[in-house]
Amino acid sequence: MSTESLCRICGHTVHEFFDFGRQPLSDAFTVPEADSREEFFFRLATGICENCTMVQLTEEVQRDSMFHEDYPYHSSGSTFMRAHFEDFAKRLLATELATDDPFVVEMGCNDGVMLSTLAAAGVRHLGVEPSGGVADVAAAKGIRVRKSFFEESTAREILEEEGPADVVYAANTLCHIPYMDSILRGVKTLLTPTGVFVFEDPYLGDILERTSFDQIYDEHFFFFTARSVQAMAALHGLELVDVERLTVHGGEVRYTLAPSGARTPSDAVAELLAEEARNQVAELATLEKFGERVNNIRENLVALLSRLREEGATVVGYGATAKSATVNNFCGIGPDLIPFVSDSTPAKQGRLTPGVHIPVRDPEAFSDPYPDYALLFAWNHADEIMAKEQEFSAAGGRWILYVPEVHIV
Repeated sequence: MSTESLCRICGHTVHEFFDFGRQPLSDAFTVPEADSREEFFFRLATGICENCTMVQLTEEVQRDSMFHEDYPYHSSGSTFMRAHFEDFAKRLLATELATDDPFVVEMGCNDGVMLSTLAAAGVRHLGVEPSGGVADVAAAKGIRVRKSFFEESTAREILEEEGPADVVYAANTLCHIPYMDSILRGVKTLLTPTGVFVFEDPYLGDILERTSFDQIYDEHFFFFTARSVQAMAALHGLELVDVERLTVHGGEVRYTLAPSGARTPSDAVAELLAEEARNQVAELATLEKFGERVNNIRENLVALLSRLREEGATVVGYGATAKSATVNNFCGIGPDLIPFVSDSTPAKQGRLTPGVHIPVRDPEAFSDPYPDYALLFAWNHADEIMAKEQEFSAAGGRWILYVPEVHIV
């Protein structure tokens, strides 16, 4: 494609490879009486930097529009994710924090799900969370929280007040932040000479392999690989020293950065870099083929939902996720095909999904009566959800999924 912009990491040219069109804010669930003319939309398009290979959005949404007092996502909402963060915290306690008076800073701590385990162990900690509502939830658990965005100035203030950090951590947060230079300068400033910056985010390799295109929405600005993270870190005196593949959220990687030369990179780094080279993850042709598969999914999903409607089958959505905004608005799925979406988040119930305005109802609506089919937007929690909803399956209900392709379970 001919559309170009400048890379937010290194300043070189970004070549656009897919355009999802006009999209709303993914977590802007509106009340039914709201004026739809006031709803915010932007162009959701992705590109790759010709230099550092970072895949990124080509248009930025202002951070205050996405992360605010009413931000509805709570990390503790999933039993599986609670266990995931608890396990990681225990690992930190056994490795990086086995020192006198260790200090941990979490960027985007949400409702404190990871820091709770460290707090219970008496570890000095600080969560930095700009979304006031979830920050208050964390504080109510006894977590020390600073209500602000993390950037270089924030890091300098924390260093002055608290001293250096042994670990800076971020989960499903770093990919949200376009101003990466300020973030990484802040991390480098805040870390001890032997400290680590650990972050986990959706992995581009998994997105391409699974065609999980709904991982692309306003809040996800960057899509990391080992190669692009290595290049990004080097610009700020940091080095990629470890990587770990994770199964959460449809496939992530946990990256560990340290001050350059402070640690010897693990074999896992070289192995993942080699895998990415074999799979040509950073090649424009690979990304354009991904776009072709995305278009096929759109055609097949709309065709299936239209056929089921014509046959008189009932279909509802399950999980009013942020990523479902991309699916619904890109595919043009509205209340005519999906009359409502069932979701367990009270803040979303009684509202309308972004852009296409499908009503969100509570879980009781899902079983009163059960539909013939459920379109599973929260596919990354499929095992957990299907185990919980066995009565739906027992009643003859069937699940519709669209990753890695449209299929019925």
